[in-house]
Amino acid sequence: MDMRPLRYFISVAEHLNFTEASKELYVAQPAVSQQIAYLEKKLGVKLFHRTKHSVQLTHAGSVFLKDAREIIRKLDDSFKNAQQAEEGLIGTINIGLLSVPVRDFLPRLIRRFKRKYPKVNIRLNYYHVGKIIEKLKTDELDIAFTLSLGLQSIGGLEYKTLWTQPHCIIMHQDHPFANRTIVNIAELANESFVMLEREESPPGFDLLLAACANHGFSPNIVNTASHIEAVLMMVDAGIGIAILPKYFQLYASPSLRFINIEGEDYTVDILASWKKVNNNPSLSLFIEELEVLLTQKKMTKTKGGLECS
Repeated sequence: MDMRPLRYFISVAEHLNFTEASKELYVAQPAVSQQIAYLEKKLGVKLFHRTKHSVQLTHAGSVFLKDAREIIRKLDDSFKNAQQAEEGLIGTINIGLLSVPVRDFLPRLIRRFKRKYPKVNIRLNYYHVGKIIEKLKTDELDIAFTLSLGLQSIGGLEYKTLWTQPHCIIMHQDHPFANRTIVNIAELANESFVMLEREESPPGFDLLLAACANHGFSPNIVNTASHIEAVLMMVDAGIGIAILPKYFQLYASPSLRFINIEGEDYTVDILASWKKVNNNPSLSLFIEELEVLLTQKKMTKTKGGLECS
């Protein structure tokens, strides 16, 4: 892509002097004259009126000068954009997330990132746990903020633990156990359970089944729902109890109680996860900012891993 004719033309047009243009361009004057002659032949018009004592733009030259400047400006911008895209300074990051676990943390991270990299577009996509894993695998997401349930066993993924959340037993305030601070799962053998549908969170569903099996019973699941709000509403209506991570308390009505589970360490990690092999250069910049923010804020278990109450 030889832009010399246009650049030489612009220089001559600005100086109206071939000698001054050649000095600015660091080339011999005949080279400038040759490029102008080539351009005039290519266009089929005269760009300059030339005499022994002066150089003036023709009408065609004046019109062409405006376009030539715009062409060079756009070309320079295109070169710059291509270089910045290669470095990840221009691009798009597709983020998958659950609605609650990072609703305070992620906006702070994005604000910080956008101040530093304003030309990178951020797209937020809400999915359930199972769908997030699928879309990470198929490269539809660059990074996901999700739960550790089942994620760490999947090959090809990197992840960063943000904080840890306990699971809690969720019940209405009128439940006989509602005023207790801790309950053993074995005490729930005769309870009715409501849950998210398994396809929404297969690891979470299986976790409950395994926990109950470890205490000698199979949970009596009386209803399931595709949205957590519906699960909590069923608990609030007295249809059953649920076992879910602590952060769902942000969705809960004041009449629900979140009770600690006795004995076993029923916890779940909140993670940022991404593919080890990823062709998005902007992602590495985003991960750098994620790590810096975690260090600066000194995220610990107390940030999101509060006890149930």
